[in-house]
Order: sequence, then C-alpha cells, then structure tokens
Amino acid sequence: MIVLKGAEVTARIKQQVEDALSGWEGEAPKLAIVRVGERPDDVSYEKGALKRMGNFGLRVESFVFDQDISDEEFKTAFAQINENPDIAGILLLRPLPKQICEKDIEKMIDPKKDLDGISPENIAKVFAGDETGFAPCTAEAVIEVLKANAIPITGKRVTVVGRSMVVGKPLAMLLLKENATVTICHTRTKDLKGACRQAEILVAAAGKAKMLNGDFVGQDAVVIDVGINVDEDGKLCGDVDFASIQDTASMATPVPGGVGAVTTAVLAKHLVRAAGAC
Repeated sequence: MIVLKGAEVTARIKQQVEDALSGWEGEAPKLAIVRVGERPDDVSYEKGALKRMGNFGLRVESFVFDQDISDEEFKTAFAQINENPDIAGILLLRPLPKQICEKDIEKMIDPKKDLDGISPENIAKVFAGDETGFAPCTAEAVIEVLKANAIPITGKRVTVVGRSMVVGKPLAMLLLKENATVTICHTRTKDLKGACRQAEILVAAAGKAKMLNGDFVGQDAVVIDVGINVDEDGKLCGDVDFASIQDTASMATPVPGGVGAVTTAVLAKHLVRAAGAC
C-alpha cells in the first residue's frame, strides 16, 4: 500500500502562495482563528494552522474564548473580529458550544473573509459549482490530494462516509464537479460495509476514531481519511484503522500527516485569495 503523505501536496500549495505574494506590498495578509473552549481536535488544528501560516510567511492571530461564554458576548466579540480591516480572513473552529447560535454566526461572517466556507453565500456557491466562493478547506484538501497524486476522479465510484456541512456534503459537490459518481453514507445507511466496499475511492469523514477497518475497504481502493480524533491513549488518529487496511487498499492517507496538513495549506491559499493577492 502506498501512503499518501500530505507533505508534497503542501509544498506545491506553498509555492502557489509564494508566487501569489511575490509582488505583495505591505504587511502579509492576516488570519484570525476563533476558538471557543479546549476541544482537543480544535486545539490540534489550531496548532497546525499557526505553524503553517508562519511557514508560508502569513500573519495569524488566535482569539480564544471560554467554553461558557454567552451567546451575546460571543457575537459582540465576533463582530469586532469580522469588521477588523486588518484581518483578511477568518477561521471559526466548530462546533460551537450549545449556548451559542451557530447559524447566527454563519450569517454574520463576511463571505469574503469566510475562508472555510460556512456562510450561506459560500455554501450556495459550492453547491452551484461557482468557484468564486470559498469551499470548506478540508473538502477542498481531499480534491488537492487526489489530483496531486494523479488519482483519476472522473467516472470513479466514490463513497463519502459522513454527511456534515463541514466535509461530507460540500465534498460530495466538489467530487460531482469532477464527474465522480458519489454515494454519501451515514449512521443510518443500511449495509454501510457493503456500500464502502463498492467504492474505488473511499473517504472517511464520520468523526469517529477507527470506525472503518479493512472489512470496509474494497480491493485496491484509495482511502482518504479526514478524521482527526484522539484515541484512548491520547494520540491523534483518524476514522480509519490504518493498520487493518494495509493488505487491501492500494493507497491511503495517514493521520496525522495526511489530509490535515493539506487542509491548513488550503487555508493559507484561501487567505491570499481573500486578501486579493490572487
């Protein structure tokens, strides 16, 4: 099995960012990362994004709020971030605590600063196949990984396990735009194992540690694991039991070191776009 590491894909995107900024004058574009609480996967993603932005020569600032912040207090603070002219792009780590109305925040965020495609305007553009908006970074990262490794998408049977608006649904739209034949699975899918085994490309985006093992993978399938979980030992792991697919999958992304690294690189690419550098 070939391990599809994200480093080479990230390097290619970094070059695109550097080319876009080659004639840039003044301070580099600035990203605001907004986090509420201390969810381990959010903290992990934030650390990766902070490191990536620095490596790409971009500015970044984290805005961290207490888990118990009220809806009103958070909206007031978010509005200030949203309206700050020094901030070119915003990454809001979700899900937000239950007391905060996430739908209201999605409507508040400036679509031009919405780097992770959560605003109604950007979501609509993804579903319409309009490339002028921002697609969710993780969904776009999956496409980047496939293309960078010359994995054909057109006409392929692709199964996406997960139907969230963060990955599953927007990714399905991006795959359809690439002429794939897409099946979306979820917790109520009958014969989930059978649906996964039929896939030539299997994308795990369920958010459950090691949910899929070798029994779910068809012979020579390409497995893309976008899960970021913390196992019982406190270590990062994906939605796929990586060790169990070694003899079945032809290619697979690891966790960590796979799609996650590319996701933060896509975030950087979106930031320079938002700033008007490309």
